[in-house]
Amino acid sequence: MKHRTVGEVMTSEVVRAHPDTSSEELARLLTSHHISALPVVDDDDKVMGVVSRTDLTRRQAAHGRTGSGRDRVPGALRRIARARPTATPALTAGGLMSSPAVTVHPEQRVVDAARIMERRHIDRLPVVDEEDRLIGITTRRDLLRVFLRTDEEIREDVARAVCLHSPADDADELHIDVRDGFVTIEGSAGPGISTMALIRAAWRVDGVVGVVNRRAADRRDASSVRPSEV
Repeated sequence: MKHRTVGEVMTSEVVRAHPDTSSEELARLLTSHHISALPVVDDDDKVMGVVSRTDLTRRQAAHGRTGSGRDRVPGALRRIARARPTATPALTAGGLMSSPAVTVHPEQRVVDAARIMERRHIDRLPVVDEEDRLIGITTRRDLLRVFLRTDEEIREDVARAVCLHSPADDADELHIDVRDGFVTIEGSAGPGISTMALIRAAWRVDGVVGVVNRRAADRRDASSVRPSEV
């Protein structure tokens, strides 16, 4: 019933780099592990920044060897991986990374991590402990697994949540429908049920994207209630 946390969906085994990791090694790591970015950590495993495929391909573009079309990014990475290693600081992880890194903590809610990704236009977030040491990684795909629930799964959880906030007799008079994550609550309004308590209970269920109240004694549309207000 509770909101899922980042710690529940993150991957604990993280591909990482150090500031002196060469661009060639970075390209090999990104390509062989099929990932779009990786964190850069210091000797204490504290996150210093993140290196993405884009960071590397910008370096390739500076040399006029980007290629074109669909092959541009993977082709550039393959060329970098085959290149002769260089000791130039600007072409190591420390010189290529974006810093400071955007990170999350394991106890943060999945929905909050999703909002951070959307706002910062990134696809993955390093997960750090209270001392900013790297303990995992969470990706957009990890978060989508939480939200891509069936309507029936969501409906069952909403029904259980409603039962916790209303007397049994009154709860039996309610009808809950879910379509594409939007919850509609209908039925007669017993005196023992608080409209706002029902709305808040529904919003707290993972996968819910909207709530509409159509109870007989309270016809107002409650879809305007935002998650931040519950």
